[in-house]
Amino acid sequence: MSLRIVVCVKYVPDATGDRKFADDLTVDREDVDGLLSELDEYAVEQALQIAEEADDAEVTVLTVGPEDARDALRKALSMGADKAVHVDDEDIHGSDVMATSLVLAKAIEKVGYDLVISGMASTDGTMGVLPAILAERLGVPQVTLLSEVKVEGGTVTGRRDGDTASEQLEASLPAVVSVTDQSGEARYPSFKGIMAAKKKPVEELELDDLDIDADEVGLAGSWTAVDSADERPARTAGTIVKDEGEGGKQLAEYLASQKFI
Repeated sequence: MSLRIVVCVKYVPDATGDRKFADDLTVDREDVDGLLSELDEYAVEQALQIAEEADDAEVTVLTVGPEDARDALRKALSMGADKAVHVDDEDIHGSDVMATSLVLAKAIEKVGYDLVISGMASTDGTMGVLPAILAERLGVPQVTLLSEVKVEGGTVTGRRDGDTASEQLEASLPAVVSVTDQSGEARYPSFKGIMAAKKKPVEELELDDLDIDADEVGLAGSWTAVDSADERPARTAGTIVKDEGEGGKQLAEYLASQKFI
């Protein structure tokens, strides 16, 4: 039986762009370029490596987001994923991690899976908790923050590196795993891969397809919300300390005045 791998990916604002909040205090995704989250590229790479080692495997990339999120799917498909699923519904706008995890879980169950892989966090929200919440919703084991992952004989194994030690973890499939940016450099899409991606299937789903009510997601259905936000002040010229024998003292006094020390 084919090993069914689903990779959760996210379309995020470019970190090098001028990111800000929209009027409804959600992330403004209209006035900044977006792309496949860099941390999710590692998840796609590990999925492809696992598929290459398996006798028979299929890699599906899944995203929740607006129309532009298809760009993230196309990038993953050009890397080598077999097909994609895009959940796009206006009522999803403003969903926090709890609401988003509900949509992802329902979509994953609809697609069918043996292994779900995600990055360690998104580069916009950077919460890093979605894989654990997703595993809870699916009712399967979670093996998170792996720098090495393998699948063999119905079991997923991996290494989690901490500050002082490394752990060897394993779980029976089906399971959810997340991988870190130390798991291996993601491959660069070849021209052949880019052209092939244009012909790969992308399934479109809405909330009705997943039996999710609009009030379960979006701003109204989210467990968390941003109450207020202030624009970061412009960078000032700063203070120049000339070292004429008292530079160290002046620097210490300045740091103390700013409560850094």
